[in-house]
Amino acid sequence: VQDESQYTIVANLNLRAGKKAMEMSDFEAAYSYFENGISFLRKNHWKEHYSLSLELFNLAAKCALTNGDFDSLNLLSQQVLRMTQSFEDKLNVLYCATCALAFSFKLPESIEKTLDILSKLGIDLGDLGSSVEVCAQETKYLLSSYTDDEILNMRQMTDPTMIMAMKFLSKLVTGMTQIMPKSAPCVTQRIIQLSLSHGLSPVSPIGFVHFGSFMAKLGDIRGGYHYVKLAFSLLDKVGSRESAGEVICIGTQVRAYVEPLQAALEYHTEGYKAAMASGDIFQAA
Repeated sequence: VQDESQYTIVANLNLRAGKKAMEMSDFEAAYSYFENGISFLRKNHWKEHYSLSLELFNLAAKCALTNGDFDSLNLLSQQVLRMTQSFEDKLNVLYCATCALAFSFKLPESIEKTLDILSKLGIDLGDLGSSVEVCAQETKYLLSSYTDDEILNMRQMTDPTMIMAMKFLSKLVTGMTQIMPKSAPCVTQRIIQLSLSHGLSPVSPIGFVHFGSFMAKLGDIRGGYHYVKLAFSLLDKVGSRESAGEVICIGTQVRAYVEPLQAALEYHTEGYKAAMASGDIFQAA
């Protein structure tokens, strides 16, 4: 490859191949393609081919996270954080970095960093010290203004920064459920609020399934089951299976109290497969 433009063509071809590999859930092969694409980027590529560079590095970082290669993730993230032109362009690698902290048993640090990022994005979580009961009642009151059909037929969220903010919120509620369970319902409430005001995102079903789980824990099994089923229906509406693993796994814990156990076991297996397919290492683990 001699001509400068040919290097860019090869980098783009590797980007396309890597995306195809991700669609087939082969994240090892995808990482190899992205890494190869990065190797064909020439000097000053961040200035001359900014979008191509950013996409290659972002997707390579996602695959490194999925593959558990945190050293490569750190190297990729450092370059993106150093070379990107805006805070919004850093969000993908920051998200991967906070996920890596959580998976490395550094949940408090992951939560702290996530809260800082959300603050910079203007996402106010209100009083995280509110009781589970208070958050549940406030969320029920908020949802009482909408029918299930109205929620299912809401517009799709289009603001890329808000979509990323929702992803940070989803991992925040997962982490808080483990070490700060009294604060997790407030985060769930925020996910639902943003879904109702800004439109549905791939994260929206996570908000509803966790809310259903909290309601069930408070003793309202039927109410919790209702919102779990709504979360499952939302999976078909948001145009992405990105959150399917978590939604199915969390929802199954509630469905097991209402539906035959055999059905619940089948849901759990489906959730595991969905998590593996999307590279959700937290649910797959």
